[in-house]
Parts: sequence; C-alpha cells; structure tokens
Amino acid sequence: MGILLLFFIISITSAEIFEHNDLDTIESKTAKRYTPTWKDLDTRPLPEWYDTAKIGIFLHWGVYSVPSFGSEWFWSNWKSGDNKTVAFMNKNYPPGFSYQEFAPMFTAEFFDPDAWASLFRKAGAKYVVLTSKHHEGFTLFPSHRSFSWNAMEIGPKRDLVGELAQSVRDNNMKFGVYHSLYEWFNPIYLEDKENLFLTKEYPKTKLWPDLKQIIYNYEPSVIWSDGDWETFDVYWNSTDLLAWLYNDSPVKDEVVVNDRWGIGIPCHHGDFYNCADRYNPGKLQNHKWENAFTIDSKSWGYRRNMALNEILSIDQLLKEVVSTVSCGGNALINIGPTKEGTIAPIFQERLLALGDWLAINGEAIYGTSPWIHQNDTSNDYVWYTCTKAKYNGHRPSSAPHVSDTITAIYAIFLHWPSDNILKAANIAPYLHTGTYKIKMLGNQGYLNWIIKSGTAFITLPDKAIVTSENAWSLKFTQN
Repeated sequence: MGILLLFFIISITSAEIFEHNDLDTIESKTAKRYTPTWKDLDTRPLPEWYDTAKIGIFLHWGVYSVPSFGSEWFWSNWKSGDNKTVAFMNKNYPPGFSYQEFAPMFTAEFFDPDAWASLFRKAGAKYVVLTSKHHEGFTLFPSHRSFSWNAMEIGPKRDLVGELAQSVRDNNMKFGVYHSLYEWFNPIYLEDKENLFLTKEYPKTKLWPDLKQIIYNYEPSVIWSDGDWETFDVYWNSTDLLAWLYNDSPVKDEVVVNDRWGIGIPCHHGDFYNCADRYNPGKLQNHKWENAFTIDSKSWGYRRNMALNEILSIDQLLKEVVSTVSCGGNALINIGPTKEGTIAPIFQERLLALGDWLAINGEAIYGTSPWIHQNDTSNDYVWYTCTKAKYNGHRPSSAPHVSDTITAIYAIFLHWPSDNILKAANIAPYLHTGTYKIKMLGNQGYLNWIIKSGTAFITLPDKAIVTSENAWSLKFTQN
C-alpha cells in the first residue's frame, strides 16, 4: 500500500513538473515515425542535400550494353517481334542465340570507377545514380536472389555497384541506385501477373530482399524506382517499404525516393517527382521534381550506331539544366557506358563542357531556389533563380514567401544579344527601386542599366572578354 501511494505521489509530482510547452519540446526532439500510408509518408520533409545538389549523373548499364542496338529495351523489343531488332539479330547472330548468351560478353574490362567518379565530379555533379538492375533482371551487384544472373557471377565478375559507390563517395558526391521493380521474364513475377497480382511471391521473395540487400550493403542516398506501371502500389508493398526506409533503415535521415511506386502514384507521391521520362514542364511545380534526360536523345543505354546529330549539344544541355533548376527541379543527366566499361568521348566532352560552365556559373545553380518569376515574360532566353536565407524542407521548390529573405537574384541568359544589351522585363520593378547592383559571374565590375517602358536594358561587357562561352549569369544584389 505504501509503495502504491508513493508511486501515485511521484506520478502527480512528475506531471506537475512538465508544463504543456515542455511536453511539446520533448515530442519535437523525438524523431517522427511514419505510418505506411501515402498521406503520412508525404509529410516527410525533403532532405536538404538533394535540393541543393541540383545536378546528378544517371547511368544505364547492363547486359543490353552488349548488343548496344536500339535501346536498353533490346530484349523486350526482340521478344515482342520488333522488326529492326529481329533483323539485327538475324543478321549478326546464329539461330537459337539467347539473350542470356550476351551476359559473358558484358566484360567491363576497362571499368575504372575512380576515373568515372573523377569525370562526374569535373562535370559538376553532386550525386550519381547507377542502374543496380534494369527490367532485364540482371543485377550489377552480387544479388542473393539473382543466381547466375548478376555481375559477380557472370561477365565482369565484379561488384560494380559497390566499386562505383566507393569511388563516388571518395569524390565527395552522393551515391544512389536505380532499381526496376519488375522483371520482364522472371517466372515468379509472371506467375503473380497471371494471378492478376493477387499473389505476391515476387515482391516477397525477390524484390524486397534485393532492395534491402542494396540498402544495407551500399547505403544509397537515392532510391530511383522504375518498372512499376503494370500494377498498383499494393502489390509492390510500396508504402511498407518506404515506411521502413524512413523509420528504421540505415539511410533513413538522408535517403530520397522518386514517385514510381505503382499505377497512379507518379506525379502524386514521393520525395521528388519524375512524372515521365525527360520531364521538363517549363514552369514552377508545387512539389520537388527531377528532369531525368539523356545526352543521347534516342536511348538511355549505349548505342553503337548513335549519330552526332542525335547527341545534345552543349547549348541544348545547358537549356535543360537552366530551365529545370529555374522551375525548382534537379537535372539528372544520363549517359550509357559501353560493355567494356568505357564512357564514349562525346559524352565525356559534353560533361566536361558542363563542368566548365558550372565552374563559372554554379553560384546561380547550386543551392538556389525558384524566384518569383522563372522564364522572363519578354525574353524567352532568360531564366531566373534566387538564393534564400532559410531552407524549407516542406516546400523546397516554391516561390519565395513574403517572409523569406532573398540574398541574391540570378538571371541566366542562353543567347547573347547582338547589340550587347540584355532586355528583361521581370527584373525591372526591382531595379526600379534603385537599390540593386548587377555583376556578371566570372567577370569583374558592375554593369550599367536603364529602365524604359517597364523593361530593363542591361549593358553587357564586350563578349570577347567574358569567361563563360555558352550561357551567362547576372547576379542582382541590394546595396
């Protein structure tokens, strides 16, 4: 009886000690746990590293890099009777040749992960995403569930994911993985499909074990999901996986995922949205998004017969990057390595040119936010960004709020005016206050300007002396 009375007294005393505000403080220090519902998962703030990174490299590499014809969908195209693919096989390979026979030819003998990572760092990338497994099912890591169909057992006989992950991190970039949820010809998946996805043997025995092996072994900062479109998220157990990822996984505090988790999910749920391949809406979005696009305009995987006019020029590449970042997105730039593990010189040239540009103009890209305006209303070649004093993980891609402190505004223009006078309308009201000064990134001194009829006329330096070659950035700051 005495012990119970003492417990009662202590309980009352303890309750009196904590006022309501104290309880709020204690709760706020406890990490939120997410329930496996989209409504709750969508409340997770976006890790700041991803929003500030802006530039990533995407790599599509696998057995399809051996035929290197058409695209990374080679096996599916062949089996479905695509005329060009069938004709290619009939002309170049003997009757009865199987897709699996390409795997030993996926040799990667020249794969140098340190050289790759060095190239990506020089290109200005802040994160790298590698295909751990495409729809063909071949894994670039020693999957415990892909027997004799992984890069450790056949072909390179190497853990390609692990090697690149280490080199990428050694070069101070984040590492992520692409992972296809489905596999075209996996019999376990096909049996579930035959059962109208009422059975879940494939996600239970193959998908989840592979993903958890990847997460525990390599601790990726990005999970780039794909191959979700044949069925709903309930079959993939998507919300359960993400709740575990956010609550208990070794990457719970910094991992970000995209939106490809089942029918109806893209462009609606996920840390960032892809919505569609090569998605670039050209206007501000209400959620963080990413433009995943290819330097080879025709394919994600390497093609031996690609033509120069099918490769994005540096001007086209910069337009994708600048317009994407201006509208709140990240640019994930894809290249396809060869079966030998090399990166085509034309891809290297484009990436290094991007890196040279970012070395001068990166201040207008990295760590920026969308401004009040994105594309100037009177000049299609001008795109705006800004920097804010405080990051908002719940609305990272939104236009500045009245309470935000804007530390700088940037106008990036993609075409040099013939008269050396840049005309822009949306910046004019701010210049009209008379408290802004303008400089060009990479050049010394400030620029002169006047306003006529609501348009700013900014006198540029002599083009012969500017350091940037393909696009140029003006920085507006208050005196």
